[in-house]
Amino acid sequence: MTATSGTSDATAQAGTFAAAGTAGAAHPAAPNAPTAADPEAPRAAAPIGVLVVDDDFMVARVHRAFVERVEPFRVLGVAGTGEQALTAVGELRPDLVLLDLYLPDVFGLDVIPRLRAAGHDCDVMVISAAREADAVRGAVRQGVVDYLLKPFEFEDLRVRLERYAVQRGRLLGTVVRSQADVDRVLAGAAAQTATAPALPKGMSVETAELVERTLREADGTLSASECAALTGISRVSARRYLEYFHTVGSAEVSLRYGVAGRPERRYRFRGAVTGLALPRAGRP
Repeated sequence: MTATSGTSDATAQAGTFAAAGTAGAAHPAAPNAPTAADPEAPRAAAPIGVLVVDDDFMVARVHRAFVERVEPFRVLGVAGTGEQALTAVGELRPDLVLLDLYLPDVFGLDVIPRLRAAGHDCDVMVISAAREADAVRGAVRQGVVDYLLKPFEFEDLRVRLERYAVQRGRLLGTVVRSQADVDRVLAGAAAQTATAPALPKGMSVETAELVERTLREADGTLSASECAALTGISRVSARRYLEYFHTVGSAEVSLRYGVAGRPERRYRFRGAVTGLALPRAGRP
């Protein structure tokens, strides 16, 4: 399924976040301590509350379904306008807001300073069809944790949510003992990507290296099915690793039309963005 943009339905959206917040209460917190096998696993077993903000209620429903498929995220509510988003954040206290920019009452980025002025420290991930450079620069200046363009598929959002969960867990567990600790906090995601980014939960360094090497040595492009056949892993796993490499910038994606069903996604190696940067510390 692919998430797309759409037009607003103000009547249908009115009060949506309140009803969604009630439904979200059905997910009790169930924190789990990191295991001995994974001492740096984020304490993300505690649910991460999410508010979905999109003026198209059908798109918002798709986004909500995508988020609910990724542990430990829980959708607390849905809002269809900037004003609804501000009210929902005050009532539901989400950890993360998935924010569309083309809202019917206000440009999405203008919601962020109003959240900060009201004392809310929730993180914001932009999910929008806005491709203008000014919008992207504005989002960066506002401190968003990520920026995902519509249309997108589940894996595109999944990788970003899992990466956010890891980074959030590390920040929450940070103890400042020296300038190096401060530098790591201030560097944030950019430094982690450039040095030793953590793979999303459930992905192994060994398999990532195998898929990357296969992609690097391919003559042209590879599909997930072809990568699976070459590496001996499942097609689903191959697709997940390939999408991860696309997200971090070491692979590009093209679509091949003319086959039955959806267009085939094909991947081409771009550069060693992962490679040596794959986390090796603590490997057995």
